[in-house]
Amino acid sequence: MKIIVDAMGGDHAPEAIVQGALMAHSNFGVELILVGRTADVLRAVEKCGEKNLPAGVEIRDASEVVEISDDPATAFKRKKDSSLTVGLQLLRDGGGDAFVSAGSTGALLAGATLVVKRIRGIRRAAMGPLIPTAQGRAVLCDCGANAECTPEYLLQFAYLGNYYAKRVMKIQKPRVALLNIGAEEEKGDTLRKDSLALLQQAAEQGRLLFTGNIEASDAMMGGADVIVTDGFTGNVMLKALEGTGKLLIKELKKVFLSSAKTKIAAGLVKGNLADMKKLMDPGEIGGTPFLGISKPVIKAHGGSDARAVCNAVLRAKEYAESGFIQDIQDNIDAMRT
Repeated sequence: MKIIVDAMGGDHAPEAIVQGALMAHSNFGVELILVGRTADVLRAVEKCGEKNLPAGVEIRDASEVVEISDDPATAFKRKKDSSLTVGLQLLRDGGGDAFVSAGSTGALLAGATLVVKRIRGIRRAAMGPLIPTAQGRAVLCDCGANAECTPEYLLQFAYLGNYYAKRVMKIQKPRVALLNIGAEEEKGDTLRKDSLALLQQAAEQGRLLFTGNIEASDAMMGGADVIVTDGFTGNVMLKALEGTGKLLIKELKKVFLSSAKTKIAAGLVKGNLADMKKLMDPGEIGGTPFLGISKPVIKAHGGSDARAVCNAVLRAKEYAESGFIQDIQDNIDAMRT
């Protein structure tokens, strides 16, 4: 398994990116192609305590970097020798099995769509992060790639999330639900009502285990394995969840450090608190797949540290090995309206 890593993408590139990639190489046995300015990448490798590139790790030179200030829609075209563009071209041409980048989300999505391309028949690629719930984790699809959607897009997002949950999360019969302002069928705007009808039809045909509308509060309690929504609403939900997690951890820390008695209590539940923090930490997942692209592309958070990058590479490995893309290709006819 060979993973292509954009060594220059992200707030802490190239040091954190290279360190995390090398951790993944050591921990999971993946081969790596680190794409970026060769001198900068080699310096980052040296900072990791490696005098030479480990066996199974290579560098592909790319002289340019897509900056956060660049226009996402055109950056990968204008900067043809950027680490993002070169990495995507390598993936397209079979130079690796998956691509990981912590760079610009918009530029990565545009590049993945136009260079690697969508699976034939998929109208729009969707971002499908795994979010924490009371029952473990669920796929949120979409979370930001498509602010404006049609019912057909949401139907395809449901299928994308369903097959991802089956293949990667190993859930035999994923429960699929449509995010809405109420569980009743008459709730929501035209998009939600029309999407509901399509999803109910798919359920009647036995293609999805669709459970109906779901409110965000019930989704967080584990009411679904796949949460379907448009990218605008999904992104708001995702960011609210991340902020709530940070607030909760901060407030718990204040409570447990408020007195000698609570400090003793904190020591008694330290392991449980660590487990809760781990559940709420996006870095534990590491990256979000662009579902619907013809080859695995994983977006790591821009602020990823080495641990998050390592986990993003693991996600890429799991995704590439899962058979998800083949499932979509085999079932694309059922995903059209």
